[in-house]
Parts: sequence; structure tokens; C-alpha cells
Amino acid sequence: MRDVIISILLFMIICGFGFEGVSSKPQVPCYFIFGDSLSDNGNNNGLISTAKVNYSPYGVDFPAGIPTGRFSNGRTAVDIIAQKLGFKRYIPPFKEAMKSLHKFKGVNYASGGAGILPETGRLLGGRVCLNQQMKNHKIIISKLAFKNGGKAMAVLNKCLYTMNIGNNDYINNYFMPEDYISSHLYTPRQYAALLIRHYSHQLKILYQNGARKVALFGLGLIGCTPAEIAIHGATNGSACVDNINAAVLIFNDKLISLVDKLNARHTDANFTYINNAGMQLTTSQGFKVFNSSCCKVRSDGLCQAASSPCKNRSEYVFWDSFHPTEAVNAITGRRAYLKEESSDAHPMDISHLVKVQ
Repeated sequence: MRDVIISILLFMIICGFGFEGVSSKPQVPCYFIFGDSLSDNGNNNGLISTAKVNYSPYGVDFPAGIPTGRFSNGRTAVDIIAQKLGFKRYIPPFKEAMKSLHKFKGVNYASGGAGILPETGRLLGGRVCLNQQMKNHKIIISKLAFKNGGKAMAVLNKCLYTMNIGNNDYINNYFMPEDYISSHLYTPRQYAALLIRHYSHQLKILYQNGARKVALFGLGLIGCTPAEIAIHGATNGSACVDNINAAVLIFNDKLISLVDKLNARHTDANFTYINNAGMQLTTSQGFKVFNSSCCKVRSDGLCQAASSPCKNRSEYVFWDSFHPTEAVNAITGRRAYLKEESSDAHPMDISHLVKVQ
């Protein structure tokens, strides 16, 4: 009986029951989320993969303290954005959304370990790469079109789409030269160009399938994660791995250029860039620990199962050796929705993006 109750609670939490203090009507009819572990909310749970976190202490600060598959102690940045948009429930993962199309509000396709390139993250086992996420999206919109006829495309045009992907193309590909050949074939600038070409193709497909309001998250400074520092060692005179951060910033610059090109090419759509790397975290925001994880980690940088995490979680930047705490996600989500500095978003933040007619 206890197992049944826990299963019901987990289903309710994954589907997002329990937002409080939000408007009665969301600002967009639906929200589609693509990405990696920074956005995954359970898509990896059923996969044979080391990149899944449906165990404690993950989710310790999520409603009811039940792990849902989110790579954090609590909410992710896209959970925060969904709440800001006025959704009363968290956007469900793909398989859950397939079961509830009659009350459709969007889909989260994101997958831990996923990358822009299909081969990225293969050593982790199962994951849903961006190519497959796009195929899953086509399945959803095909069913919506069947249910709603010609009205479906008009609705899809008004929805919000966010993509936060590319981190693993560096962490679990380019900067693993013993397992992947990419760093032997390409300079950092060439590799960033390769990623952008693939990304651009997927965004073209997304546009063809009705996306008109798209926010693309730039990569964070992954050279400052505890895992990368432990593997590569901090650069002399720096607290981070500078060559990794330099490669990431090349990608981000090219992504900004892609956003400008897409806006020039598709005058009936709006694309925007969210500047993850530029959102500085300081002690004035309450953070005290910047370079170590809140939970006890395994050799792969994820939390040890059933371990006791730190108690002052809001003071930590990192939850495990790769992923931010809910405190950081709250800042990222808030500033992506409504920018606090002009550099947070280009050319507009999400609050303005969703209002564009």
C-alpha cells in the first residue's frame, strides 16, 4: 500500500500539481522544453543509463521531497520559467504528456547526457539526443493536429519553446579526448561551428513545425564546475579551467550570431539568446560555497544514493559536481524571464518574447 501511495505522489509531482500564487491563465497556451540534464524532469528515469537521478537525495527540496528525475535538490530553471508564465502545473516529461493530451499544456523533452551531436554522451548509456527530442516533438504535434485539425498550428505559433543544450557536447565529448575523436579533428572554433550547423538544422525543423517564440540558452561556464576542475585542474591563477570556458564562449558567440540570422531570415518569428555565462553569482546573493558540491558524490560526479546533503543548500552554487542548486536555478529562471541586466538576454527576455504578436 505504501508503494502505491508513493507512486501516486510521484506521478502527481512529475505532472506538476501544486503551483501556488500563479495567474489563472498562462501567458502562452503551451511550453515546449528541449535540452539536457539542466532541464530534464524525468525523461531518463526509464532508460538504462548512468545519467539518471530518480533517487534521494535528489529532490530533497522539491514538493514532498520526492526525487522526480531532476538533476537538482529542487526545481530547475525551466520549472521557474513555467511558474513565471502562470502555469499551475509543471510541464510534464514526454511519456506523461503522451498520456494526457486532453489537458495539454506542453512537453519537457530534455534528457540528461543529451547533446546536439547524436554521439555525445554515449558512454553514459541511454539518453535522448536532440535529434530524438525533435522526433518526439513531431509525434506530439502530429497527435495534436489530428485532435484539433487546422487549429493546431495557430496554437503552436503562440507557444514558448526553450532550448538549453550543448553542455554535454563539451563535457561528454570534446573534452574527453581519450574516448572521443572530436578534439583531435577540430579546433575549438571549428567544433563550435560544427555544433552550430547541427543546431541550426534542428531549429529550422522546429520553425517548420510551428515554433515562433524560441529562447536559446547559452552555455554556462562549465570550466568552473567541481567535476571539470577535479579532472583537468584549475588554470594557474584562475579558479576555473580556462581553456574549457574559452571554448564555451566561442560557442556562445556563434549562438548569438545564429539568433540574429534567424530573426533576419524569419520575420514572422522571434528568437532570443539567454546569457547563462554572464549571470554572475556573488556572496551578495547569499552564496558562500562556489567550488564544491552540496551532496556527497560518486566517481562520476553525481550524488551518492541515500546520502545526506549539506543543510545550508541555499549557500551552495553546486548541488553535485555538475549541476546547480535550486538557489542558482531560481536566479537563472528569474533573469531569463525578466532580465535584470541588459546582458541577460538578446534581443529580449522571455517576458517580452511571449508578448510579441
